[in-house]
Amino acid sequence: MMESLKILFNEQLVSLVIFVASYLLFIFLPKKRSLIAVSAAVLLVSTQVVSLKEALFSINWNVMGIFVGTLFVADIFMKSRVPAYLAELIVNRAKNTAWSILLICVMTGVISAFVENVATVLIVAPVALALASKLHLNPTKMMIAIAVSSNLQGAATLIGDPPSMILGGFARMNFGDFFFYKGRPSIFFAVELGALSSFLVLYLLFRHYRGKKKILPVEKVKSWVPTYLLIALILSLASSSFFDTGFSHMAGMICMVFGIICVFLERIMNKGMFLKSLKHLDWDTTFFLIGIFILVGGITETGWIDKVSIFLSDSIGQNIFLAYSILFLIAVILSAFIDNVPLLTAMLPVAISMSEKLQINPSLFLFGLLIGASLGGNITPIGASANIIACGLLKKEGYSVRFRDFVGIGLPFTLAAVSTAYLFIWIVWR
Repeated sequence: MMESLKILFNEQLVSLVIFVASYLLFIFLPKKRSLIAVSAAVLLVSTQVVSLKEALFSINWNVMGIFVGTLFVADIFMKSRVPAYLAELIVNRAKNTAWSILLICVMTGVISAFVENVATVLIVAPVALALASKLHLNPTKMMIAIAVSSNLQGAATLIGDPPSMILGGFARMNFGDFFFYKGRPSIFFAVELGALSSFLVLYLLFRHYRGKKKILPVEKVKSWVPTYLLIALILSLASSSFFDTGFSHMAGMICMVFGIICVFLERIMNKGMFLKSLKHLDWDTTFFLIGIFILVGGITETGWIDKVSIFLSDSIGQNIFLAYSILFLIAVILSAFIDNVPLLTAMLPVAISMSEKLQINPSLFLFGLLIGASLGGNITPIGASANIIACGLLKKEGYSVRFRDFVGIGLPFTLAAVSTAYLFIWIVWR
């Protein structure tokens, strides 16, 4: 008995040290996040804190299928130049520069609801930079607005961003559940209400740009086929809800099938660029996700999730509103500095455990965590990958983004969005 307790204690200590060290490294070495996550996973298995079998079972392969499949679809959709073509149309039809910028942000949000955030920023950025150049404007504010708009809408649907996929896999939610779940308005409506509030912030930010100038049409659509494939993917995922009610495997398989179709289409369209295109896909996030699943599996297997949930439950007693508020606040604050993927993955089991102890519907805590973790990343330039990419593109153009410049836009935008979404989720799901 004593030997068993000693082994368990050592496993708990090792898993905690590896987990804490990894998360600290995520903050200080964000560019090495996938290497850190995979190394931590290997260390957990090699020290026998988790077995190889437990590590493989801790990975949500359905989520991985959704992410990797969507990568291929998003990549070929971006190369078709349809998004950039639509952005030009929007800019030229807007009544002034302010509305050009605002409508570009709206379009960014629409694309981001179905395409990963980083890809969305890369799709829209060239149009925004071209507009700024023609109007002789500093593009910094515009690019920050595009990044935060992308992060906001990424949480609206199952395929919008990895955190949504993780929640979907964890709670067995299908594509339709993000719109209506168990007969009630779901995450999509919380995000859209938050978007309306944050749009007012963007309007106040850009309202003084009253000039009007057209962009010369330079974008030519290479093919509309990727657009049709994206629409077909969305419809297929929505239809799968009726067949795979437990969200066990079908969504991942559908995305992978569409991804494979896009691989063959890419090979036909760009024969010489095929291997180069494969290399430029977001494999970094793919391995990061795998490592994170195993890392969180380690602290779950060794009992730390239960310990944290018991501590929080004891601290709040039976006050459900306080529990919901604390979890939401933790998600918002931490995601401003920690990538929302590991944050959400670590906190979801805690939310489930707390809801069981309070004997309430877990949707309240789960939805609050997703919104908080997705939107909190908008506060700082290091809070989300899309923010880092936007700042990198600006630096390449010769514009440096100071921390306070980003926070000056990100903070009021986030406060407006999270306040509305926070109240909506509480009213509907309390």
